[in-house]
Amino acid sequence: MHPVPVHPVPDDEHAQIAATTFRMLADPTRVKILWALFQAESSVNALAEAVGATPAAVSQHLAKLRLAGFVQSRKEGTFAYYRASDAHVRSLLQETLSHAEHVTGVAGLGPHEHGAGRGD
Repeated sequence: MHPVPVHPVPDDEHAQIAATTFRMLADPTRVKILWALFQAESSVNALAEAVGATPAAVSQHLAKLRLAGFVQSRKEGTFAYYRASDAHVRSLLQETLSHAEHVTGVAGLGPHEHGAGRGD
């Protein structure tokens, strides 16, 4: 993983991939599911309980996340266990959740003054 994009302006293909990634993360339940899976492998029922959703809803979200390549699954008997599998998505999600905690003051530092004095 490189720290900054290679191109100063993304080409159409990379811009589309980035937009698709953000669309996949644009659902609060998927954010919760992914973050839980970055912490530990889990079953659908355990995820449903952890994120406060029905198992059916979690299964639908997991199917989308699997198609996007964000999670992987393994079978053990009749159970399926899921884990998050994309380090780039983990970094993006971690930074976004950190931002959310700063915006709400949960991080203990209060909201940041972004762009103050820079004309942003």
